[in-house]
Amino acid sequence: MQVIGICRFSWPGLGGFQVEHESLDERIAWLYAPARMEERFRSFETMTLPALKAQTDDDFTFLVVIGDSLPARWRDRLEALVQDMPQAVIQPRPPGPHRQVMQEAINSVRRPDGEPCLQFRMDDDDAVARVFVERLREAARDLQALARKHRFLAIDFNRGYIARPGPGGLSVAPTTEPCTTAALGLMTRPAARLSIMNFAHHKLAQIMPTVSFPDEDMLVRGHGDFNDSRQSPRVRPVRLTPLDPEGEAHFRATFNIDADHVRRVYSDA
Repeated sequence: MQVIGICRFSWPGLGGFQVEHESLDERIAWLYAPARMEERFRSFETMTLPALKAQTDDDFTFLVVIGDSLPARWRDRLEALVQDMPQAVIQPRPPGPHRQVMQEAINSVRRPDGEPCLQFRMDDDDAVARVFVERLREAARDLQALARKHRFLAIDFNRGYIARPGPGGLSVAPTTEPCTTAALGLMTRPAARLSIMNFAHHKLAQIMPTVSFPDEDMLVRGHGDFNDSRQSPRVRPVRLTPLDPEGEAHFRATFNIDADHVRRVYSDA
């Protein structure tokens, strides 16, 4: 079964954001603001990519969708970060309806092999456990009888952490929130053209069978100043605690996230 992960790296789409803008030009200006881009690159480098590069099952595609208007300096930096990652595919896309464009992007890298397709989505400050792709594929094999009865089946690894990187390392809080974006998979029938991006992640359990695995740390949800989901004044604050040496060792072993690397990258933040 083909496994595809998708990440919108500051792609200026129409829809798909909780932050509203008066025009597309305003959205692009907000997305490409130097302070915001610096934060996104640092979290992508220290959390998202180390976890994916260390997957115990490395047979997957990681699709990074960017705007065709992304300035050259940012694209060059992104290409440098993934140059040693054969699974990574950077795909420029012009602005368009969010769900439609993401569906087209995922389908453009699908193989017509007659097998179900496994898909997952990530923000550029999320991470998954080193065993995520392996566990996702194992779960899909175990669930094939159920999947044959449904066009879509959600596979939800819902245990992990909310984490904020910074000059002091990582501050975290445990979470078991269902259907969080990171470590949430979608199993689709071979002929299904809708993708994981066609559905609101927090509503998946309301519209399709969903199997949850809460027994293993599998996700890291990034927490930063520019998170789209944190811009509303009604957002609940999260109490984060700095990792102790034992916690830092757990993050290195489980997610390949190195707190010393975080401290170096954020030293001037």
